[in-house]
Amino acid sequence: MNTIPKLRADQVLQPRLPDPCSVKVIGLGGVGGIVARYGAMFLASFDQAVRLVLIDGDQFEASNASRMYFSGHGNKAEVTRADLLERFKDSQLSLVAVPEFITPENAPRLIHEGDIVLLAVDNHATRKLVNDFCFANLGDVCLISGGNDGIGADSSGRVLRGTYGNVQLYLKRGGVEASPSLTRYHPEIAQPADKLPTDLSCTELVKSVPQILFTNLATASAMLNALWLYLCGALHYSELALDVAEGLMHPLAIPAPQLAAG
Repeated sequence: MNTIPKLRADQVLQPRLPDPCSVKVIGLGGVGGIVARYGAMFLASFDQAVRLVLIDGDQFEASNASRMYFSGHGNKAEVTRADLLERFKDSQLSLVAVPEFITPENAPRLIHEGDIVLLAVDNHATRKLVNDFCFANLGDVCLISGGNDGIGADSSGRVLRGTYGNVQLYLKRGGVEASPSLTRYHPEIAQPADKLPTDLSCTELVKSVPQILFTNLATASAMLNALWLYLCGALHYSELALDVAEGLMHPLAIPAPQLAAG
């Protein structure tokens, strides 16, 4: 990896949205729910039409309340949209709810050329699916993926404390990759040990790995920071690892020339 260039202290960062602008948030759980709400606030601040699409086939339940904000039970995409509608009714932000899990069948309908995709799911199988779709089918896309390890044993039996988060960025312009795909340096995504939510039984689907609220907050913040830098044409890293227990954020440089926002 290249040395990470430092931004000048006097460097003015001014975000600019592409026109048209379509942002997809996939996963509205502990991380994605925060990304959707604060992302909506940010996007609505521009004097420009923006389409924010919320995608999730899962349900909010009472057990989620310790780490997620929602006004009622029901499909996560639909409830989140309902929570946001009144606040942004007078803005140019259009809110769309898609109450579906992302699958190989619906990916072409939901992810398009020029999209900004904020991927906030809790399984590697879905990360691989979205990554591979963007790699094979899109020439222009900004994919920002974020998540955390959760608490307990992972697929290898290693016990995790739940304070780690990770954000990866996969950028393409004109069919050229400007940063590594999610799978290039992450075998756990390239060969996921877990399943797509649509491949899980009802019993498996209701099981969730406990998460720390503050790790979710830090991961969501890191995803939105990356979005902001991308729109400023100043994104200078392709991955960022964080640990809320150690108070650390560690970026890894983009191995290709910096990509300015389109």
